[in-house]
Amino acid sequence: MKLDIRRLAIVSRPFWWVNTGVPFLAGALLADNNLSPAHIVGFIYFLVIYNLLMYGVNDIYDYESDIKNPRKNGSIDGSVLDKKLHSRLWVIMLALNVTFLAYFVWIGSAVSSLFLLAMVFLVFAYSVKGLRFKERPVLDSLTSAFHYASPFLFGLLLLGEIGEWWGVFIGFYLWVCGNHAFGAIQDIVPDKKAGISSIATKLGPQATLFFVISMYVFAAASFPVVYGAVGLLGSIAVAPYLLFALKCLPDRNRSISPRFRRYWRYFLYANYAVGALGTMTVALYLAIIR
Repeated sequence: MKLDIRRLAIVSRPFWWVNTGVPFLAGALLADNNLSPAHIVGFIYFLVIYNLLMYGVNDIYDYESDIKNPRKNGSIDGSVLDKKLHSRLWVIMLALNVTFLAYFVWIGSAVSSLFLLAMVFLVFAYSVKGLRFKERPVLDSLTSAFHYASPFLFGLLLLGEIGEWWGVFIGFYLWVCGNHAFGAIQDIVPDKKAGISSIATKLGPQATLFFVISMYVFAAASFPVVYGAVGLLGSIAVAPYLLFALKCLPDRNRSISPRFRRYWRYFLYANYAVGALGTMTVALYLAIIR
């Protein structure tokens, strides 16, 4: 196995790139809709390099459990990288990230730089020994959600200020909390075999599923609470995910269930449809309202 561009791409999980790249760009454009080098560099970073760091660090520290996980087969959920290549991966990840992070600190403010530092710290805290937030039930979902929701907030801070968009971040964050817990249910068996704790191994499939449903309900409710009737657009976007979770209730006491796997697949592809609608909504806002 060689650590070539193809292997690095697999480590960075291309299927998930849009989940961090697009939120950053949306936040950056809402802060400043005049496209600049900062928008482009930030989009590239959060589309690829940030994901390489996030998943690469996780893969290195999760090696022992990943080799027992059937989902790590080179699909959208990643693969297992030979331990002999871990040191080389560290060098590549750090070199790329330091370059981009230095640029963001150079063009940004003290607030955006401190926020970026917190983002990077939590990427490491999620996986590295001694911290391992991913093995602290509930904190694992809260931290993982920040990984995905924070690029939106950073885009706002780097190019302007949070302003009226704090409500979008809250709804987005709650939604991703539910997503992480929903995914964790799929890993209950391999995580238990590897001795890894998570929200799902600690609470069990039923309580975890109730947590997922609660997060989706809170996310859907948060948009109209903050933005009134127009916020119902956000509620509609969350509705399919709530439906998927509710459809899993008949198997809520089963750690392994075809129903969970089926609706998890629906969840994965719904992200692209909902994300496209969200992107078009932002584009229309910038074109019409601004």
